[in-house]
Amino acid sequence: MVAASDVIAAGRRRFLLLARIGAKSRHAKRFAQFGECSAIAFPPTEIFGERYIEIATGTLFGPRLTLTAGFGPDQVLPHGPVVTIGHRCVIGQGNAIVGMSSIAIGDDVWTGHNVYITDFNHGYEDLDVPPGLQMSAPRPVSIGDGVWLGNGVTVLGGASIGKHAVIGAGSVVTGTIPDYSVAVGNPARVIRQHIPGNGWVRVGPSTSMPVH
Repeated sequence: MVAASDVIAAGRRRFLLLARIGAKSRHAKRFAQFGECSAIAFPPTEIFGERYIEIATGTLFGPRLTLTAGFGPDQVLPHGPVVTIGHRCVIGQGNAIVGMSSIAIGDDVWTGHNVYITDFNHGYEDLDVPPGLQMSAPRPVSIGDGVWLGNGVTVLGGASIGKHAVIGAGSVVTGTIPDYSVAVGNPARVIRQHIPGNGWVRVGPSTSMPVH
């Protein structure tokens, strides 16, 4: 006799499989590019501006994804693509990738849960206008091949993360992180880096390398 819980679990798995956005789905055709074997798990939180978003092959997104280009679905942006995501990435559940100008994510990038990536922020120059209603000029974001972003990482406008870098959980990246390094904190600072000929070298408090 099959338990009711098993039937429900099997039905749920089938529903989630059918409800996801895959390369052959109607929704995928809205994107500037949606590669083969890529998929966005159900349910997403918010997706719009698809014509300014490119997703390469074999990239998987967890549920509760926010993936947007522009401020709203009907906004016409001056150029495209705004968000590009490379091959074989794994984007964790609850992630938000919010672009206005340029977010470039390389190949084989993996993220933990609740990671936030954006190329713009609120402004506060006008004291007569609430910061929530002000927007600063967007600054490009780039994330290199093979990067790992831990749970709860925030990547803000102007950030450039080199290839094979690791960003520790809860860190905030606002500047440049070099290739083959480990960075943690707010703002993120390099604590370990791979030096040719020396291997992985710990960066102590006295020699700490701030991001620029």
